[in-house]
Amino acid sequence: MMKTDIRSYFPILNQEVNGHPLVYLDSAATSQKPTQVLEAVKHYYEYDNSNVHRGVHTLGNRATDAYEGAREKVRQFINAKSTEEVIFTKGTTNGLNMVAASFGRANVDEGDEIVITYMEHHSNLIPWQQLAKEKNATLKYIDMNPDGTLSIDQVKEAITDRTKIVSIAFASNVLGTVNPIKEIAAIAHAHGAVMIVDGAQGVPHFHTDVQDLDCDFLAFSGHKMCGPTGIGVLYGKKEHLENMSPIDFGGEMISTVGLYESTWADLPWKFEGGTPNIAGAIGLGAAIDFLETIGMDAIIEHERNLTRYAIEQLNAIDGVSIYGPQDPTKRSGLVTFNIDGIHPHDVATVLDMEGIAVRAGHHCAQPLMKWLKCTATARASFYLYNTEADVARLIEGLRSAKEYFADVNE
Repeated sequence: MMKTDIRSYFPILNQEVNGHPLVYLDSAATSQKPTQVLEAVKHYYEYDNSNVHRGVHTLGNRATDAYEGAREKVRQFINAKSTEEVIFTKGTTNGLNMVAASFGRANVDEGDEIVITYMEHHSNLIPWQQLAKEKNATLKYIDMNPDGTLSIDQVKEAITDRTKIVSIAFASNVLGTVNPIKEIAAIAHAHGAVMIVDGAQGVPHFHTDVQDLDCDFLAFSGHKMCGPTGIGVLYGKKEHLENMSPIDFGGEMISTVGLYESTWADLPWKFEGGTPNIAGAIGLGAAIDFLETIGMDAIIEHERNLTRYAIEQLNAIDGVSIYGPQDPTKRSGLVTFNIDGIHPHDVATVLDMEGIAVRAGHHCAQPLMKWLKCTATARASFYLYNTEADVARLIEGLRSAKEYFADVNE
Protein backbone atom coordinates (compact mmCIF):
# COMPACT_ATOMS: atom_id res chain seq x y z
CA MET A 1 0.00 0.00 0.00
CA MET A 2 1.00 3.63 -0.45
CA LYS A 3 2.88 5.21 2.42
CA THR A 4 0.51 7.13 4.66
CA ASP A 5 2.81 10.18 4.67
CA ILE A 6 1.72 10.87 1.08
CA ARG A 7 -1.35 12.51 2.61
CA SER A 8 0.84 15.10 4.34
CA TYR A 9 1.54 16.69 0.94
CA PHE A 10 -2.17 17.48 0.48
CA PRO A 11 -3.14 20.25 2.91
CA ILE A 12 -6.80 20.21 1.91
CA LEU A 13 -7.20 16.75 3.44
CA ASN A 14 -6.30 18.08 6.88
CA GLN A 15 -9.74 19.46 7.68
CA GLU A 16 -13.12 18.51 9.05
CA VAL A 17 -16.36 18.61 7.08
CA ASN A 18 -19.60 18.68 9.04
CA GLY A 19 -17.66 17.85 12.18
CA HIS A 20 -15.89 14.79 10.74
CA PRO A 21 -12.42 14.32 9.26
CA LEU A 22 -12.65 14.73 5.49
CA VAL A 23 -12.64 11.58 3.36
CA TYR A 24 -12.28 12.70 -0.25
CA LEU A 25 -13.50 10.05 -2.69
CA ASP A 26 -14.18 12.17 -5.79
CA SER A 27 -10.83 12.24 -7.55
CA ALA A 28 -12.39 11.10 -10.83
CA ALA A 29 -14.06 14.51 -10.91
CA THR A 30 -10.96 16.39 -9.80
CA SER A 31 -7.92 15.39 -7.78
CA GLN A 32 -6.46 17.29 -4.87
CA LYS A 33 -3.23 19.26 -5.26
CA PRO A 34 0.03 18.60 -3.37
CA THR A 35 2.09 21.39 -1.85
CA GLN A 36 4.67 21.00 -4.62
CA VAL A 37 2.08 22.06 -7.21
CA LEU A 38 0.67 24.85 -5.06
CA GLU A 39 4.16 26.21 -4.47
CA ALA A 40 5.11 26.04 -8.16
CA VAL A 41 2.07 28.11 -9.15
CA LYS A 42 2.68 30.54 -6.28
CA HIS A 43 6.36 30.94 -7.24
CA TYR A 44 5.45 31.78 -10.83
CA TYR A 45 3.05 34.52 -9.79
CA GLU A 46 5.38 35.91 -7.13
CA TYR A 47 8.66 35.85 -9.07
CA ASP A 48 8.27 35.07 -12.78
CA ASN A 49 4.86 36.47 -13.76
CA SER A 50 5.16 37.57 -17.37
CA ASN A 51 3.84 36.62 -20.76
CA VAL A 52 5.64 33.96 -22.76
CA HIS A 53 7.33 33.98 -26.18
CA ARG A 54 6.99 37.75 -26.55
CA GLY A 55 9.55 39.65 -24.52
CA VAL A 56 13.31 39.72 -24.20
CA HIS A 57 13.37 40.78 -20.56
CA THR A 58 14.40 38.45 -17.74
CA LEU A 59 10.92 37.69 -16.38
CA GLY A 60 9.63 36.90 -19.85
CA ASN A 61 12.52 34.54 -20.49
CA ARG A 62 12.04 32.80 -17.14
CA ALA A 63 8.30 32.38 -17.75
CA THR A 64 8.93 31.02 -21.25
CA ASP A 65 11.56 28.58 -19.99
CA ALA A 66 9.19 27.30 -17.29
CA TYR A 67 6.25 27.02 -19.70
CA GLU A 68 8.21 25.20 -22.38
CA GLY A 69 9.94 23.14 -19.71
CA ALA A 70 6.51 21.89 -18.65
CA ARG A 71 5.80 20.90 -22.25
CA GLU A 72 8.95 18.78 -22.27
CA LYS A 73 7.86 17.11 -19.02
CA VAL A 74 4.55 16.22 -20.64
CA ARG A 75 6.35 14.88 -23.71
CA GLN A 76 8.43 12.56 -21.57
CA PHE A 77 5.47 11.52 -19.40
CA ILE A 78 3.45 10.26 -22.39
CA ASN A 79 6.51 9.41 -24.54
CA ALA A 80 5.63 11.65 -27.48
CA LYS A 81 8.33 11.87 -30.15
CA SER A 82 8.59 15.65 -29.98
CA THR A 83 7.25 18.65 -28.07
CA GLU A 84 5.76 19.68 -31.43
CA GLU A 85 3.16 17.00 -30.72
CA VAL A 86 2.18 18.44 -27.31
CA ILE A 87 -0.45 21.18 -27.34
CA PHE A 88 -1.61 22.88 -24.16
CA THR A 89 -5.39 23.17 -23.92
CA LYS A 90 -7.99 24.05 -21.29
CA GLY A 91 -8.61 20.35 -20.64
CA THR A 92 -9.84 17.10 -22.15
CA THR A 93 -13.10 18.59 -23.42
CA ASN A 94 -11.27 21.39 -25.20
CA GLY A 95 -8.79 18.97 -26.76
CA LEU A 96 -11.44 16.61 -28.12
CA ASN A 97 -13.44 19.51 -29.52
CA MET A 98 -10.29 20.81 -31.24
CA VAL A 99 -9.82 17.48 -33.00
CA ALA A 100 -13.47 17.33 -34.05
CA ALA A 101 -13.52 20.93 -35.27
CA SER A 102 -10.24 20.81 -37.18
CA PHE A 103 -9.32 17.26 -38.14
CA GLY A 104 -12.90 15.99 -38.18
CA ARG A 105 -14.34 18.70 -40.41
CA ALA A 106 -11.50 18.30 -42.89
CA ASN A 107 -11.55 14.50 -43.08
CA VAL A 108 -15.10 13.27 -42.48
CA ASP A 109 -17.53 13.31 -45.42
CA GLU A 110 -21.10 12.27 -46.06
CA GLY A 111 -21.60 8.55 -45.51
CA ASP A 112 -18.44 8.11 -43.43
CA GLU A 113 -18.56 6.52 -39.97
CA ILE A 114 -17.48 7.73 -36.55
CA VAL A 115 -17.23 4.91 -34.02
CA ILE A 116 -17.48 5.36 -30.23
CA THR A 117 -18.88 3.36 -27.27
CA TYR A 118 -21.85 3.65 -24.92
CA MET A 119 -19.47 4.33 -22.04
CA GLU A 120 -18.17 7.67 -23.36
CA HIS A 121 -18.24 10.84 -21.29
CA HIS A 122 -20.31 13.54 -22.97
CA SER A 123 -17.03 15.27 -23.91
CA ASN A 124 -16.19 12.32 -26.14
CA LEU A 125 -19.71 11.95 -27.50
CA ILE A 126 -21.26 15.33 -28.24
CA PRO A 127 -18.42 16.62 -30.50
CA TRP A 128 -18.80 13.50 -32.69
CA GLN A 129 -22.57 13.68 -32.54
CA GLN A 130 -22.45 17.25 -33.83
CA LEU A 131 -19.82 16.45 -36.48
CA ALA A 132 -21.91 13.53 -37.75
CA LYS A 133 -24.94 15.82 -38.07
CA GLU A 134 -22.93 18.50 -39.86
CA LYS A 135 -21.35 16.07 -42.32
CA ASN A 136 -24.30 13.69 -42.66
CA ALA A 137 -22.02 10.93 -41.40
CA THR A 138 -22.99 7.89 -39.32
CA LEU A 139 -22.29 7.76 -35.58
CA LYS A 140 -21.89 4.11 -34.54
CA TYR A 141 -21.67 2.55 -31.09
CA ILE A 142 -19.65 -0.55 -30.23
CA ASP A 143 -21.68 -3.11 -28.29
CA MET A 144 -20.53 -3.86 -24.75
CA ASN A 145 -20.49 -7.00 -22.64
CA PRO A 146 -22.88 -7.18 -19.65
CA ASP A 147 -20.05 -6.19 -17.27
CA GLY A 148 -19.30 -3.04 -19.28
CA THR A 149 -16.19 -4.30 -21.05
CA LEU A 150 -15.41 -4.44 -24.78
CA SER A 151 -14.42 -7.51 -26.71
CA ILE A 152 -12.15 -7.34 -29.72
CA ASP A 153 -14.79 -9.17 -31.76
CA GLN A 154 -17.28 -6.38 -30.96
CA VAL A 155 -14.71 -3.79 -32.03
CA LYS A 156 -13.99 -5.63 -35.30
CA GLU A 157 -17.69 -5.79 -36.06
CA ALA A 158 -18.19 -2.05 -35.56
CA ILE A 159 -15.18 -0.69 -37.48
CA THR A 160 -15.38 -0.91 -41.29
CA ASP A 161 -13.70 0.58 -44.33
CA ARG A 162 -16.22 3.46 -44.04
CA THR A 163 -14.88 4.36 -40.60
CA LYS A 164 -12.84 7.55 -40.50
CA ILE A 165 -12.65 8.14 -36.73
CA VAL A 166 -12.61 5.83 -33.71
CA SER A 167 -12.75 7.72 -30.41
CA ILE A 168 -12.78 5.79 -27.14
CA ALA A 169 -12.08 6.43 -23.47
CA PHE A 170 -8.84 5.08 -22.02
CA ALA A 171 -10.95 4.23 -18.96
CA SER A 172 -14.64 4.80 -18.21
CA ASN A 173 -15.44 7.45 -15.61
CA VAL A 174 -18.46 5.36 -14.53
CA LEU A 175 -17.66 1.69 -15.07
CA GLY A 176 -13.94 1.99 -14.45
CA THR A 177 -13.43 -0.24 -17.49
CA VAL A 178 -9.91 0.03 -18.94
CA ASN A 179 -10.19 -0.38 -22.68
CA PRO A 180 -7.71 -2.23 -24.95
CA ILE A 181 -6.63 0.94 -26.75
CA LYS A 182 -3.57 -0.53 -28.46
CA GLU A 183 -5.55 -3.38 -29.99
CA ILE A 184 -8.40 -1.06 -31.03
CA ALA A 185 -5.92 1.35 -32.63
CA ALA A 186 -4.47 -1.47 -34.72
CA ILE A 187 -7.94 -2.40 -35.96
CA ALA A 188 -8.78 1.24 -36.73
CA HIS A 189 -5.56 1.72 -38.68
CA ALA A 190 -6.14 -1.47 -40.65
CA HIS A 191 -9.31 0.18 -42.00
CA GLY A 192 -7.64 3.56 -42.60
CA ALA A 193 -9.26 5.25 -39.59
CA VAL A 194 -7.60 7.38 -36.93
CA MET A 195 -7.62 6.47 -33.23
CA ILE A 196 -8.54 9.18 -30.74
CA VAL A 197 -8.29 8.56 -27.00
CA ASP A 198 -10.09 10.35 -24.17
CA GLY A 199 -7.34 10.00 -21.60
CA ALA A 200 -8.97 11.92 -18.75
CA GLN A 201 -9.41 8.83 -16.57
CA GLY A 202 -6.36 6.98 -17.84
CA VAL A 203 -3.31 9.22 -17.95
CA PRO A 204 -3.45 10.13 -14.21
CA HIS A 205 -3.56 6.48 -13.17
CA PHE A 206 -1.65 4.34 -15.67
CA HIS A 207 1.55 4.35 -17.69
CA THR A 208 0.76 6.12 -20.96
CA ASP A 209 3.03 5.62 -23.95
CA VAL A 210 1.46 7.17 -27.04
CA GLN A 211 4.01 5.55 -29.33
CA ASP A 212 3.28 2.09 -27.95
CA LEU A 213 -0.49 2.67 -28.06
CA ASP A 214 -0.07 4.08 -31.58
CA CYS A 215 -2.99 6.44 -31.03
CA ASP A 216 -3.31 9.40 -33.38
CA PHE A 217 -4.64 11.81 -30.74
CA LEU A 218 -4.84 11.74 -26.94
CA ALA A 219 -6.52 14.36 -24.75
CA PHE A 220 -6.25 14.64 -20.97
CA SER A 221 -6.65 17.14 -18.12
CA GLY A 222 -4.20 18.41 -15.53
CA HIS A 223 -6.72 18.76 -12.71
CA LYS A 224 -7.33 15.00 -12.56
CA MET A 225 -3.61 14.28 -12.04
CA CYS A 226 -2.74 16.60 -9.14
CA GLY A 227 -2.38 19.65 -11.41
CA PRO A 228 -4.36 22.91 -11.57
CA THR A 229 -7.73 23.33 -13.24
CA GLY A 230 -7.94 24.97 -16.65
CA ILE A 231 -4.93 23.20 -18.14
CA GLY A 232 -4.87 20.11 -20.33
CA VAL A 233 -2.98 18.50 -23.17
CA LEU A 234 -3.81 17.39 -26.67
CA TYR A 235 -1.25 15.01 -28.11
CA GLY A 236 -1.37 14.51 -31.86
CA LYS A 237 0.89 12.77 -34.31
CA LYS A 238 2.92 15.40 -36.10
CA GLU A 239 1.74 14.37 -39.57
CA HIS A 240 -1.86 15.05 -38.53
CA LEU A 241 -1.17 18.31 -36.72
CA GLU A 242 0.82 19.72 -39.62
CA ASN A 243 -2.17 19.26 -41.92
CA MET A 244 -4.74 20.63 -39.48
CA SER A 245 -5.96 24.21 -39.36
CA PRO A 246 -6.01 26.14 -36.09
CA ILE A 247 -9.41 27.01 -34.64
CA ASP A 248 -8.36 29.88 -32.33
CA PHE A 249 -7.04 32.91 -34.19
CA GLY A 250 -5.16 35.91 -32.83
CA GLY A 251 -1.93 36.41 -30.94
CA GLU A 252 0.74 33.77 -30.39
CA MET A 253 -0.43 31.45 -33.19
CA ILE A 254 0.70 33.51 -36.19
CA SER A 255 3.87 33.75 -38.25
CA THR A 256 2.96 36.72 -40.43
CA VAL A 257 -0.15 38.87 -40.70
CA GLY A 258 -1.07 41.00 -43.70
CA LEU A 259 -4.17 42.99 -44.46
CA TYR A 260 -5.89 40.08 -46.17
CA GLU A 261 -3.75 36.99 -45.54
CA SER A 262 -1.96 35.45 -42.58
CA THR A 263 0.34 32.50 -42.02
CA TRP A 264 0.55 30.31 -38.95
CA ALA A 265 3.30 29.67 -36.44
CA ASP A 266 5.10 26.35 -36.27
CA LEU A 267 3.86 23.45 -34.15
CA PRO A 268 2.74 23.40 -31.43
CA TRP A 269 2.14 27.13 -31.12
CA LYS A 270 -0.24 27.45 -34.08
CA PHE A 271 -2.86 25.77 -31.89
CA GLU A 272 -2.24 27.96 -28.83
CA GLY A 273 -3.81 31.27 -29.78
CA GLY A 274 -3.87 33.99 -27.14
CA THR A 275 -2.09 34.17 -23.81
CA PRO A 276 -1.90 30.58 -22.57
CA ASN A 277 -2.51 29.28 -19.08
CA ILE A 278 1.12 29.73 -18.10
CA ALA A 279 0.67 29.08 -14.39
CA GLY A 280 -1.46 26.04 -15.18
CA ALA A 281 1.20 24.54 -17.43
CA ILE A 282 3.88 25.13 -14.81
CA GLY A 283 1.62 23.55 -12.19
CA LEU A 284 1.03 20.56 -14.48
CA GLY A 285 4.78 20.17 -14.87
CA ALA A 286 5.14 20.14 -11.08
CA ALA A 287 2.33 17.56 -10.84
CA ILE A 288 4.16 15.30 -13.29
CA ASP A 289 7.33 15.65 -11.21
CA PHE A 290 5.33 14.66 -8.12
CA LEU A 291 3.68 11.63 -9.75
CA GLU A 292 6.99 10.41 -11.14
CA THR A 293 8.62 10.75 -7.71
CA ILE A 294 5.92 8.52 -6.25
CA GLY A 295 6.08 6.21 -9.27
CA MET A 296 3.24 5.18 -11.55
CA ASP A 297 3.76 1.50 -10.67
CA ALA A 298 3.17 2.30 -7.01
CA ILE A 299 0.08 4.35 -7.86
CA ILE A 300 -1.37 1.55 -9.98
CA GLU A 301 -0.79 -1.06 -7.27
CA HIS A 302 -2.20 1.19 -4.54
CA GLU A 303 -5.39 2.02 -6.44
CA ARG A 304 -5.90 -1.60 -7.43
CA ASN A 305 -5.65 -2.72 -3.81
CA LEU A 306 -8.12 -0.06 -2.68
CA THR A 307 -10.54 -0.97 -5.46
CA ARG A 308 -10.34 -4.68 -4.61
CA TYR A 309 -11.02 -3.90 -0.95
CA ALA A 310 -13.93 -1.58 -1.79
CA ILE A 311 -15.57 -4.13 -4.10
CA GLU A 312 -15.25 -6.87 -1.48
CA GLN A 313 -16.79 -4.66 1.20
CA LEU A 314 -19.59 -3.36 -1.02
CA ASN A 315 -20.52 -6.88 -2.09
CA ALA A 316 -21.01 -7.71 1.58
CA ILE A 317 -23.82 -5.14 1.88
CA ASP A 318 -27.25 -6.45 0.90
CA GLY A 319 -28.96 -4.52 -1.87
CA VAL A 320 -25.81 -2.97 -3.37
CA SER A 321 -25.32 -3.18 -7.14
CA ILE A 322 -21.82 -2.51 -8.51
CA TYR A 323 -21.42 -1.44 -12.13
CA GLY A 324 -18.50 -2.42 -14.31
CA PRO A 325 -16.08 -5.36 -14.12
CA GLN A 326 -15.60 -6.96 -10.70
CA ASP A 327 -11.95 -7.75 -11.43
CA PRO A 328 -9.87 -4.79 -10.16
CA THR A 329 -7.17 -5.53 -12.75
CA LYS A 330 -9.66 -4.65 -15.49
CA ARG A 331 -10.74 -1.31 -14.08
CA SER A 332 -9.44 1.99 -12.80
CA GLY A 333 -9.56 3.13 -9.18
CA LEU A 334 -13.26 3.83 -8.81
CA VAL A 335 -16.41 1.99 -7.84
CA THR A 336 -19.85 3.04 -9.06
CA PHE A 337 -22.87 1.59 -7.31
CA ASN A 338 -26.48 1.91 -6.20
CA ILE A 339 -28.34 0.77 -3.09
CA ASP A 340 -31.81 -0.67 -3.58
CA GLY A 341 -34.51 1.78 -2.60
CA ILE A 342 -32.20 4.75 -1.98
CA HIS A 343 -31.58 7.46 -4.57
CA PRO A 344 -27.84 8.05 -5.09
CA HIS A 345 -28.28 11.76 -4.34
CA ASP A 346 -29.64 10.78 -0.91
CA VAL A 347 -26.71 8.42 -0.41
CA ALA A 348 -24.24 11.19 -1.24
CA THR A 349 -26.03 13.66 1.05
CA VAL A 350 -25.93 11.30 4.03
CA LEU A 351 -22.26 10.54 3.39
CA ASP A 352 -21.46 14.24 3.15
CA MET A 353 -22.96 14.80 6.59
CA GLU A 354 -20.29 12.38 7.82
CA GLY A 355 -17.50 14.18 5.96
CA ILE A 356 -17.32 11.69 3.08
CA ALA A 357 -17.27 13.19 -0.42
CA VAL A 358 -18.56 10.98 -3.25
CA ARG A 359 -20.16 11.76 -6.59
CA ALA A 360 -23.82 11.13 -7.44
CA GLY A 361 -25.68 11.66 -10.69
CA HIS A 362 -25.32 10.66 -14.32
CA HIS A 363 -21.59 11.54 -14.36
CA CYS A 364 -21.88 13.25 -17.76
CA ALA A 365 -22.70 9.86 -19.28
CA GLN A 366 -26.45 9.82 -19.88
CA PRO A 367 -26.38 7.27 -22.74
CA LEU A 368 -24.46 4.92 -20.45
CA MET A 369 -27.05 5.41 -17.69
CA LYS A 370 -29.71 4.37 -20.20
CA TRP A 371 -27.63 1.29 -21.12
CA LEU A 372 -27.36 0.48 -17.39
CA LYS A 373 -31.14 0.99 -17.04
CA CYS A 374 -30.85 3.60 -14.32
CA THR A 375 -30.96 7.39 -14.14
CA ALA A 376 -28.11 7.97 -11.70
CA THR A 377 -25.47 6.22 -9.62
CA ALA A 378 -23.13 6.95 -6.72
CA ARG A 379 -19.39 6.83 -7.35
CA ALA A 380 -16.41 6.58 -5.02
CA SER A 381 -13.10 7.23 -6.76
CA PHE A 382 -9.63 6.77 -5.32
CA TYR A 383 -6.20 8.25 -5.82
CA LEU A 384 -2.74 7.98 -4.34
CA TYR A 385 -3.68 9.86 -1.14
CA ASN A 386 -6.57 7.57 -0.18
CA THR A 387 -6.23 4.72 2.32
CA GLU A 388 -8.08 1.59 3.40
CA ALA A 389 -9.31 3.64 6.36
CA ASP A 390 -11.06 5.93 3.86
CA VAL A 391 -12.77 2.94 2.28
CA ALA A 392 -13.78 1.64 5.72
CA ARG A 393 -15.34 5.03 6.48
CA LEU A 394 -17.26 4.81 3.20
CA ILE A 395 -18.61 1.36 4.03
CA GLU A 396 -19.57 2.43 7.53
CA GLY A 397 -21.34 5.48 6.08
CA LEU A 398 -23.25 3.37 3.57
CA ARG A 399 -24.41 0.99 6.27
CA SER A 400 -25.60 3.96 8.31
CA ALA A 401 -27.41 5.39 5.28
CA LYS A 402 -29.11 2.08 4.63
CA GLU A 403 -30.26 1.82 8.25
CA TYR A 404 -31.47 5.41 8.26
CA PHE A 405 -33.62 5.05 5.15
CA ALA A 406 -34.93 1.69 6.36
CA ASP A 407 -36.19 3.42 9.51
CA VAL A 408 -37.64 6.34 7.53
CA ASN A 409 -39.51 4.02 5.16
CA GLU A 410 -41.05 1.90 7.92
